[in-house]
Amino acid sequence: MTKWLLVTVVLVPFFSAQATQDPEALYNRACAACHAGQLPQAPKPGDRAAWEPRLARGMETLVVHVTQGFKAMPPRGLCMDCSAEDYRAIIQWMSR
Repeated sequence: MTKWLLVTVVLVPFFSAQATQDPEALYNRACAACHAGQLPQAPKPGDRAAWEPRLARGMETLVVHVTQGFKAMPPRGLCMDCSAEDYRAIIQWMSR
């Protein structure tokens, strides 16, 4: 048990320090299921009118909503390996 704990303590910082993943690839893998039009309330990529009021709340609020879940959005937005930086990149990519 102690060996597994030691391995975890050593490897977790390595994996959590990974570079931000490609936002378009992450969108296609985890976000498109809802944000490509299947859920009318989920803003689509490039829909500036839908993104504007959300962005007005601030990026950190949006990241909290993705991480914790908000309304119809499940916690972590179906991307279990995404970091806060990944979420920021995806939001920026989708709201462009």
